[in-house]
Amino acid sequence: MKKETFKINGENLLKKIKELIEEGNVSRITIHDKNGKELMNFPLTIGVVGAVFAPILAAIGALAALVNECTITVEREG
Repeated sequence: MKKETFKINGENLLKKIKELIEEGNVSRITIHDKNGKELMNFPLTIGVVGAVFAPILAAIGALAALVNECTITVEREG
């Protein structure tokens, strides 16, 4: 598993998550606040798209409104 970390502000959080999901090789995304506290953690299974992500994206949108800056940790396959 390869991990990447991105620091991002709340207003760009949802956009970045959507980009990562579209890439397709992401197996898990974890979102931490600026103090390192885990806010959200969700797995992405291969072949699951569309309506299944709608509730996750809605929750991320709500979270983005509450945080100024956060860190996204992405686990990739391979």
